[in-house]
Amino acid sequence: QVQLVESGGGLVQAGGSLRLSCAASGRTYSRYAMGWFRQAPGKEREFVAAITWSGGNTYYADSVKGRFTISRDNAKNTVYLQMNSLKPEDTAVYYCAAYGITAGLEDPRRVKYWGQGTQVTVSS
Repeated sequence: QVQLVESGGGLVQAGGSLRLSCAASGRTYSRYAMGWFRQAPGKEREFVAAITWSGGNTYYADSVKGRFTISRDNAKNTVYLQMNSLKPEDTAVYYCAAYGITAGLEDPRRVKYWGQGTQVTVSS
């Protein structure tokens, strides 16, 4: 069992930056690929970024590539999402995810554990 708690969301102006954190509990945390999804009002939950258990491979949605960076610190049981050059269309609830597998990470059905979400609002 893995519990995930996100933090770091908030209100920021377009062009600004935020760093989200996801603190995980559970002895097997470091064995999971981890990721971030987001969901805007009236829209489906969509993939943002993912990182393998070792941190050696990262994956990004085209919409955030070059602006967002995912990383993890297994010693701290924490995964991060650094978000730069934020746009109003990045406004959403951001969810941390732990996967049960290491393939198809863009698919939310592959997620084994979800966090409760943190709101990110980007004003124009």
